[in-house]
Amino acid sequence: MAKDLKSTEVAVGDEAELEPAAGLSMRAAIISLIFFVISLLWMRQAGLIALGAQIGESVPVIPAIAAVLILTMVRPFLRKLPRIFDLPESQTMLIYSFLVIAVSMPSVGVVRQILPQITVPFYFAGPENEYALLQSEIPSWLAPDQSVIQTMYEGTEDGSVPWRGWVTPLAAWTLFLLATYVTMYSLMLMFRRQWIHKEHLTFPIVRLVMNMSDTEGREVTGGFLRNPVMWMGFALAMIYNVMNMLNAWNPAVPALGKYFQIGSLFTERPWSAMGGLSIAWRPENFGIGYLVSTDVLLSVWVFALLFKLSNVAATAMGYDISGFPMERQHSWGGYLAFGLVLLWVARGHLREVFRKAFTGDPAIDDSKEPYPYRVTVWAGIIGFVVMIVFAVKAGMWPWVAIWYLGICLLFAVVYARARAEAGAALVWLFPIAQHWEMTFNIFGSKLFQHGSSWANMSALGMFYWVSRGYFTSMSAYQIEGCRIAEESGINQRTMVKWMIAALLIGLIGAYAVHLNVYYGFGANILEGGTTQGGSRVQSSARAWDALSGFVKAHKLPDTGRTAAGISGFLITMLLMAARTFWLRFPLHPLGFVMVASYAGPIWGPFFIVWVIKSLVLRIGGMGTYRRLIPFFLGLVIGHFFTAGVVWGWVGLINDMYRKYGVWFG
Repeated sequence: MAKDLKSTEVAVGDEAELEPAAGLSMRAAIISLIFFVISLLWMRQAGLIALGAQIGESVPVIPAIAAVLILTMVRPFLRKLPRIFDLPESQTMLIYSFLVIAVSMPSVGVVRQILPQITVPFYFAGPENEYALLQSEIPSWLAPDQSVIQTMYEGTEDGSVPWRGWVTPLAAWTLFLLATYVTMYSLMLMFRRQWIHKEHLTFPIVRLVMNMSDTEGREVTGGFLRNPVMWMGFALAMIYNVMNMLNAWNPAVPALGKYFQIGSLFTERPWSAMGGLSIAWRPENFGIGYLVSTDVLLSVWVFALLFKLSNVAATAMGYDISGFPMERQHSWGGYLAFGLVLLWVARGHLREVFRKAFTGDPAIDDSKEPYPYRVTVWAGIIGFVVMIVFAVKAGMWPWVAIWYLGICLLFAVVYARARAEAGAALVWLFPIAQHWEMTFNIFGSKLFQHGSSWANMSALGMFYWVSRGYFTSMSAYQIEGCRIAEESGINQRTMVKWMIAALLIGLIGAYAVHLNVYYGFGANILEGGTTQGGSRVQSSARAWDALSGFVKAHKLPDTGRTAAGISGFLITMLLMAARTFWLRFPLHPLGFVMVASYAGPIWGPFFIVWVIKSLVLRIGGMGTYRRLIPFFLGLVIGHFFTAGVVWGWVGLINDMYRKYGVWFG
């Protein structure tokens, strides 16, 4: 692994040239593992036990940002030592790419969501629900036996973990996770050339990381960390967080707080329907937002306000509809439409990919791809087949498995696009749980149960985590890894293999940490739980409660929520058509789907940044815009350093977290 002598494609503007490709050095591999072990111990205390900051929930994850920052700062000193101690930028980027995947596995949206999902129907079964009927349909290899699950929630006397009871289910779910991950990676490799070389997407997260690691002055004059403008942004974010922390300790200290509540200013009907509208002071969204195109920035805040104003209009007309205007339902319609549009726009490129894969057409050159298209396509096909077979063996009907898992993969592509084009420093920026809920809203529940068998329903319960957790959002790190490899001169195959290794190592670490903590303390009292489990246990139980309700009385199709989804689909299609036929049309469909998915943390920062960026470009031009980039990226780094690294470690030694929780998702 020390050095790969092959060549890789390095993008330079619109051209591509061949340079010696960097492989993975042994020291980079060792440093990656050291950072990961430290991260596991850190997340164990800060995320599971203290419940103060979820450092694996940020984008990028806090430990990866900390690693890049530390390694960049010590690189000048390492260069004075013998060459064996030097760590080139390419190796730092490989360490970063490993950590963003590995650290995500033990976070709140992957293993911490899966373990409760597969155990809740066993532990919480009782006469008040129908869990016993549902769990009787679950194959024995998908979950451990009852005694193993009971001690997971209640803890063992000596804290020992019954590993033997977990071997089979963990191995089975690891196979499914690996198949899903490989399938997503194959999709990203198929879209790689289209997004990077044909559409020239900006990849704001990559820009952040590449700027951080720049010590040569390629990105920023004099080097990023030596730029005074960057440190001004860093200091501003640091002051904001420190004042909030001091205010949590002593309310007399003035602080900006986390939100500015705009909705509370409107108390009279119908304007009281604006309730809940607030500006989130999220420095990372201010910083990344500066790199986002002005049309996406404009679209985000315009659609956020339109959603609220539609509620005002409905209230004024005398309608009081629960959940209106149903943003989450609009989000699945928007995501579905945007995914189909992405496939349509890339149809020419994808046609070449599949023609090369199946016919070997010599006129199509795939020599500069990470893998030949034949390998990429077949890896995706085999991965998806494994996913379907796994789900069918778990009890899901074949057509349901294809529908449900296919939708999840399509949404993964859309999320990756949102990150590549708009930065979107939010790991939850997708239709959370809507893949699952839309299935029952559209079709009702009776269609998914036949006779006396509830196996298909039970399988849908076991796979609820696929749409409720954020494992499929790893697709964004995969496509960003492709971009990082090109810009850092890393061999693309090395990057792919190393990120797959990160998945497996991350899962092993996640299983070890979670089960040790669960059996040491009892899952019932972790993550803010008392006797009924914490937030992840309760979110898993909501899915099983819904299925239990279907046993008693089937759910009819929900025409209102289905109509909202169709509305989201049509709005997205109309926006795309408007941008196609009217080149200066100012609203972007990506802004609509982002707002429908998760408006709260982004609309306010994006509105303020839109105003600033518009003025900068109009008054100072592109030169001034570029000179201010370090300031806004400094906001991101300062926030992650202060609220993530510093406050994350403070939470390990006292209970201040309970007074001031920091959330990045």
